[in-house]
Amino acid sequence: MTIASGTVREAAIAAPPPASVATSPARPRKRRQLTRNRWGYAYVAPFFLVFAAFSLYPFMYTAWVSLHETSLSNINGGTWVGLDNYRSLLQSEFFWNAARNTLTIGILATVPQLCMALGLAHLLNYKLRGRTFFRTVMLMPYATSIAAATLVFSQLFGRDYGLINTMLEAVGLQAIDWEAGTVSSQVAIAVIVTWRWTGYNALIYLAAMQSIPGELYEAAEIDGASKWKQFLHVTIPSLRPTILFTIVVSTIGAVQLFGEPLLFAGNGTTSGGASGQYQTLGLLMYQQGWSNFHIGQAATTAWAMFMIILVIVGVNAVIGRLRTRADR
Repeated sequence: MTIASGTVREAAIAAPPPASVATSPARPRKRRQLTRNRWGYAYVAPFFLVFAAFSLYPFMYTAWVSLHETSLSNINGGTWVGLDNYRSLLQSEFFWNAARNTLTIGILATVPQLCMALGLAHLLNYKLRGRTFFRTVMLMPYATSIAAATLVFSQLFGRDYGLINTMLEAVGLQAIDWEAGTVSSQVAIAVIVTWRWTGYNALIYLAAMQSIPGELYEAAEIDGASKWKQFLHVTIPSLRPTILFTIVVSTIGAVQLFGEPLLFAGNGTTSGGASGQYQTLGLLMYQQGWSNFHIGQAATTAWAMFMIILVIVGVNAVIGRLRTRADR
């Protein structure tokens, strides 16, 4: 009996543990994973709190204000008008004038800007002396404040003593009143925007070019392709996603253009010239809200700008997808 009981005890000790005991280490692993997840959520929580407080809440509150007729001194006491603000905006000639000016300045600034940025990036992609210096110089306009850059260019485009008019008169041409004319003022503002953002986009293109495999250029060179043909048939197709990105970002910046036309006149007025010849949507929104104190109309203009950006970005995305499918 003693031998049998001892054998049973030894067998019980040697026997494998039950399934519940064998799988028990999985529970601590799950607990550790949940703890890590909680710490991860804790780390990213400040971002979502800041985003909700300073982005999501103002975004939704602006939509609510756009449905009211309210003033700057009594934002919470406005009258519900529904979509009347949007109807009034679409019937306003000031809105359509600002929209045309925004479109024109955006085209005048974006197209040359991206073309020059692409060319500069292509040049800096070669092994040149002082490449780091030139890259730093290209980024300096972007680091310059809008106020300083615009004030300098407003002096360059001055009517009486501006450097550009002085050069025009030196070669026998007539001086231009850059601020008074519609085309001239928009060209001047587009030059400021182009000067400020060309280097920034060039560095984006340069980073994308450096990720293109060198084997593609070697194969094209073996086939007898010149540098220009390599640029057209190797560089440009490889940069299409990056080009689409810069187009979208530049379009968003053009729709939101505010600082350059505000400071171009030198007096900080939001009318965009005597006849609104260079008033953008950003200036119109500021004029409605902080000059005329019609916050409801300003919020409506802000949402109209948001819808315009959505439409333009959507069109660019569709064109990009169609081009990608066509290449396949």
